[in-house]
Amino acid sequence: MALLPGATPPCSTPVKSTCRAPQAHAGDGWSPGRRPLYRTESRASGLQEHRGLLAIRYPMEHGVVRDWNDMERIWQYVYSKDQLQTFSEEHPVLLTEAPLNPSKNREKAAEVFFETFNVPALFISMQAVLSLYATGRTTGVVLDSGDGVTHAVPVYEGFAMPHSIMRVDIAGRDVSRYLRLLLRKEGADFHTSAEFEVVRTIKERACYLSINPQKDEALETEKVQYTLPDGSTLNVGPARFRAPELLFQPDLIGDESEGLHEVLVFAIHKSDMDLRRTLFANIMLSGGSTLFKGFGDRLLSEVKKLAPKDVKIKISAPQERLYSTWIGGSILASLDTFKKMWVSKKEYEEDGSRAIHRKTF
Repeated sequence: MALLPGATPPCSTPVKSTCRAPQAHAGDGWSPGRRPLYRTESRASGLQEHRGLLAIRYPMEHGVVRDWNDMERIWQYVYSKDQLQTFSEEHPVLLTEAPLNPSKNREKAAEVFFETFNVPALFISMQAVLSLYATGRTTGVVLDSGDGVTHAVPVYEGFAMPHSIMRVDIAGRDVSRYLRLLLRKEGADFHTSAEFEVVRTIKERACYLSINPQKDEALETEKVQYTLPDGSTLNVGPARFRAPELLFQPDLIGDESEGLHEVLVFAIHKSDMDLRRTLFANIMLSGGSTLFKGFGDRLLSEVKKLAPKDVKIKISAPQERLYSTWIGGSILASLDTFKKMWVSKKEYEEDGSRAIHRKTF
């Protein structure tokens, strides 16, 4: 989740993400704070230093808020003196969400911001569209894989094509869980919620995607030594490439979902035939789970197997893709033409959730 402003008055943009939460004001320079989006049962300062003693809860699962009380507390923290140091009543809010989320999730978020935080205006936008804006493009297909959900969204002239969107609930947190299982088989146990955060860090620093996993399985994988918070060391072997392989082979954990490459190609094939070549040539990556070393090469290899032979395939992997949604939101919220897109508090009071759905894209 992130907070940004632009327009008059400046707008705040909480970008909803299940693990990372950049926050700042739209139109400011590129410097969002980076915060893990979870809540502990203690409010003491320096929580990360004592996380081994705490229970960590995630308010979101697969892009959907499961605990609204905790989610509201996180938003309160974003507005606090430790973060934005601003009053919610002073700034409109641009909120982002994954595509194909339940409408009730959107309605509840609007209720919280209008009735609890008393924001003057709200707009809810699709993450992938904003990610594309961040690159300066308005047409392409975005493969966005974060902590809780992965989706492929074809976009034409700045608007997502709803009938073509593909979504799968396989993403970074599933990779972390699978890595924990693989490490357990290698003799390392991580039981608590705090230790799960250690696993996530190992994933981010040591894991990679193999261009040929069958070949790597036959070879003796180089082990990487990782220093744990207590000072002990852990040697991570084949789990380094086996865990993220889950993104392309969900059946490794018994999930019948499509792999990321299939989600991407299926989304393109569901689009108008005249647009398919353009979409194949304008694939953009977004989200933290696309940051694995070798991700782009592996995706290109898999897409080539599924795409027509005479089609040009180009995949763009912006260096700042972890924050592409935030950047795109900042750009959008800063435009003068965006003013008419806000749902005002007055509109919400008159029409309720219908006003939100009417102006959401």
